[in-house]
Amino acid sequence: MPNVRTTSLSRRGLLAAGGAVGLGAVLAACGDSDSKGSGSGSSSEKSGPWTFKDDRGLTAKAKSTPKNIVAFTGVAAALHDYGIEVKGVFGPTKTKDGKPDVQAGDLDISKVEILGNVWGEFNVEKYASLGPELLVTAMWEKDALWYVPDESKDKILKLAPSVALWAAQTTIPKAIQRHEDLAASLGADVKAAKVTAAKARFEKAAARLRAAAKSKPNIKVMIGSASQDLFYVSLAKRSADTLYFQELGVKFVEPKVNSAGFFEELSWENVDKYDADIIMMDNRSSALQPGALTSKPTWAQLPAVKAGQVIPRTTEPIYSYDKCAPILEDLAKAIEDAKKAG
Repeated sequence: MPNVRTTSLSRRGLLAAGGAVGLGAVLAACGDSDSKGSGSGSSSEKSGPWTFKDDRGLTAKAKSTPKNIVAFTGVAAALHDYGIEVKGVFGPTKTKDGKPDVQAGDLDISKVEILGNVWGEFNVEKYASLGPELLVTAMWEKDALWYVPDESKDKILKLAPSVALWAAQTTIPKAIQRHEDLAASLGADVKAAKVTAAKARFEKAAARLRAAAKSKPNIKVMIGSASQDLFYVSLAKRSADTLYFQELGVKFVEPKVNSAGFFEELSWENVDKYDADIIMMDNRSSALQPGALTSKPTWAQLPAVKAGQVIPRTTEPIYSYDKCAPILEDLAKAIEDAKKAG
């Protein structure tokens, strides 16, 4: 995803562009949904009325189980892991060289209609032409629909019921469960061997990470995201992945966050403000990757960098057991192998 930091960029856009952990939006509520009322969180019916109560507390309703589904790329990738396919996506899907973005997971991006690939881009006319029966996206701040542009959200929400699932103010296991609930309501077999095997792997990985953190109590991790001008240090408790790691015992640097509460912006001259033994770097295509930071001498002098203890961070996880288990395994290995550097 191209760098979308501009002088007029909203906080939410800044965060989407690689500004670290929170990704949250300090926004007004996202307007009314066509999906109001009360209802169950899942449905075992394959035909007949369908309802799903989302994380806004709103209930999406349809006369039958939605088939023409349009979703934020990461959510679409999670549904794919449960066997639910979408017709269209929006959000980072394709890189500049045409390859799948990290947030696309195992989606076959040649088989989905891409309505928007960058922040602020959503083709409403193309969306309408798909005959959408359900819109699904993530939510980083209450009632703010991730990658649904504010200027066109009213038109978008009138075309189909919508579902928003927390990607913040939750933990990985809770977020996975909610995505699984939605998939089940749409007809997925959540007891399939592939799903149960992935869950067992996830639980084993969680136990491994807990043990690794306990065995290396002095190892401190910093959550970073880089732009050309700034380095963002994120607060672990504000994001589903790092909050869960914290619950498992991982120790994190605690920055002095800005008023939005998600991260602290540091100039490259002050990038050594915090001691850290491991640095987890935002892996999204919108953020500069470690290989692009070699020209910044202050980066090269960081103890964790000198020790070779810089690892990718999946800043926007795909909430399925299949995709989250490797995240836990990779962090566990990094802590197991880490030496005190900071």
